[in-house]
Amino acid sequence: MRIDAHQHFWKFDPRRDSWITDEMSILKRDFSPEDLAPELAARNIDGSVAVQTAQSEEETSYLLELAAHSTRIAGVVGWVDMLSARAEERLRYFSKFERLRGFRHIVQSEPDDRFLLNPDFLRGIRLLRKFDFTYDILIYPRQLPAAVEFAARFPEQRFVIDHMAKPEIKARKTKEWAAQMRSIAANPNVFCKVSGLVTEADWKNWHAGDFKYYLDVVFEAFGAERLMFGSDWPVCLLAGSYRQIVELVEDYVRSNAPARLENIFGGNATSFYKLKAVSNGSAA
Repeated sequence: MRIDAHQHFWKFDPRRDSWITDEMSILKRDFSPEDLAPELAARNIDGSVAVQTAQSEEETSYLLELAAHSTRIAGVVGWVDMLSARAEERLRYFSKFERLRGFRHIVQSEPDDRFLLNPDFLRGIRLLRKFDFTYDILIYPRQLPAAVEFAARFPEQRFVIDHMAKPEIKARKTKEWAAQMRSIAANPNVFCKVSGLVTEADWKNWHAGDFKYYLDVVFEAFGAERLMFGSDWPVCLLAGSYRQIVELVEDYVRSNAPARLENIFGGNATSFYKLKAVSNGSAA
């Protein structure tokens, strides 16, 4: 089963989606499963994992509603308030939804670079294993030191780093990011999404060679058995088409680990999120 492990849907709301600036005007519209379906079909991808972008339970419910009516949404990564004293109650509620596979918080937007180590947040994360939920770590490189410590505290919890922790590709910064990614990869329970690359590069003037160093680092650090492809559609449209994003990663894998192509394009995501088979028929 070929899986896109990271993409988004939304009904555009300029107040809620204030992160979408005028420079990102291409994203100022609704994006639905019907919009993504032809892209998946064209690249022979069976399904996707829909990931939250708004920090509300309303959006989690919205994504679950889409999943209930889509043959291609294999799983949902939602949001609950992990800081809340009611976190366990809310996790128990959402555990009844089969396609809800895990949660995420937009940690990259938190002003405290050590937010992941907030005692209340740690208490919430500790509850995830009880309900067999995964956790997506969305951070910038400056937050990696805290993430290393965070992951080490929960050796049995399944974590995945979104977008390779957003390395500063356009600025060609490498050293500190690489060292910290190697450190966090030392935790065997931490996976990494090969996603979000083109939007960290020069949107209008990138080429495949810009990403080789960064891909080399994560392939060395995590090994092909803990990496998963994600398109980050529709955010990727800021810098490239869906086809370009898929081909960028496929070409690298074919050149460096061809025997692992199926793992990176579905097998690893299926095992990490415990996804069940999806239909790739004509419905969205």
